Amino acid sequence: MAKQKPKKTEGRDLRLNPGDDAPRGTPGTGEAICRDCDGTGRIGASTCPKCGGSGKVIKAIGGA
Repeated sequence: MAKQKPKKTEGRDLRLNPGDDAPRGTPGTGEAICRDCDGTGRIGASTCPKCGGSGKVIKAIGGA
């Protein structure tokens, strides 16, 4: 099966992993280390389901 290219809108990657608060590049967000895998992207021999294997999640910063 061919790998799907990520959807992009205005330079933002719209794919979300379960641990992401918003798409990458969304104003008011930033990268954080995935707490489930401690940034390794792996849990045991498997890919981390929370970050999709990247070791990073997108989190909201600041707030009103």
